[in-house]
Amino acid sequence: MAWPRVWRNLPGVRWKLSMDVLSEVLKVVKLQGALFYNGEFSSPWSVYAASSRELARYYGTETEHVIVYHLLTEGCASVRLDDGNRLRLEAGDIVMIPHGDRHIVENGPAAQTADDSAHLVEVLSQGLKLWRVGGGGEVTRFVCGYMACEPRLGQVFLNGLPPIFKVSIRNLASGRWLENSIRFSVDQADRFQPGGEAVLAKLSEVLFVETLRAYIAHLPANQTGWLASARDPDIGRVLALMHRDPAHPWTIASLAGEAGMSRSVLAERFRHYLDETPMAYLTSWRLQLGAQMLSSTNHSVAQIAAEVGYESESAFNRAFKRAFQLPPARFRIQSRAASGKASG
Repeated sequence: MAWPRVWRNLPGVRWKLSMDVLSEVLKVVKLQGALFYNGEFSSPWSVYAASSRELARYYGTETEHVIVYHLLTEGCASVRLDDGNRLRLEAGDIVMIPHGDRHIVENGPAAQTADDSAHLVEVLSQGLKLWRVGGGGEVTRFVCGYMACEPRLGQVFLNGLPPIFKVSIRNLASGRWLENSIRFSVDQADRFQPGGEAVLAKLSEVLFVETLRAYIAHLPANQTGWLASARDPDIGRVLALMHRDPAHPWTIASLAGEAGMSRSVLAERFRHYLDETPMAYLTSWRLQLGAQMLSSTNHSVAQIAAEVGYESESAFNRAFKRAFQLPPARFRIQSRAASGKASG
């Protein structure tokens, strides 16, 4: 929903409405999350965690991008990718695998690595009942979840994330509350409670957003890229305005005016973070929105063109073909055919 444009000129409103670009992007990527695994492991143990692709097939989200995460609530462990990239985890850590890489979670020199994929249906069909594995030593407890999002639009923030990263949510007041809420809800999962699944889904979504916020907050001061630009008060404000109302006839002058800086300073700082001009970024985002709407709605090309900020269908057609090497109508046919194959 776009805010009424007249509100932008009310005293004190512009600052509040134009700060949070991450929220604006998350509104359109259609986050859908779940907590799916409640595990207790006793050392030594080593598990190949289920991949994003396998979870997507199980949950019927083949056309979505799936992010896997593990919240360590007790004990310690480590997680490593196939390329050897490893992180040590302690209680209160959440580790995210944003691009779906296969990974091993372990503690101690286990005789062999168990493949969760072989037991995926069995494990997931039991819901959040406690699943015990291991050799009887030091205990580690995990709650695992996934977050699905629309892949095309989600690339805005996904491209800036490493293959694996961790955040200690116990260092955050909101994180401590969230962890306690998740542990309580998981413990209650065996009891039928109306709305219980919806609560768990929302907790999963909030956990993902809080982790992403903490990751952005701790980026190095000299970091560039979209996530760093979202943290910058002025550039983040400009991005939020474009994402909140992409169809608005923005110009470099109007964006600079909203941000309270000159056009040259805006252009220079925008290019520093994103290596392109504000108007090039806006054009790319409009076309990505158009592509998503072509794939997921029955709106006419003319209607989509207007909704993403083009004054005419022909102008949208030309810009879209330059970006995707296909005219919109053919793109729609091919994307739907590909989606049908994925779900078949």
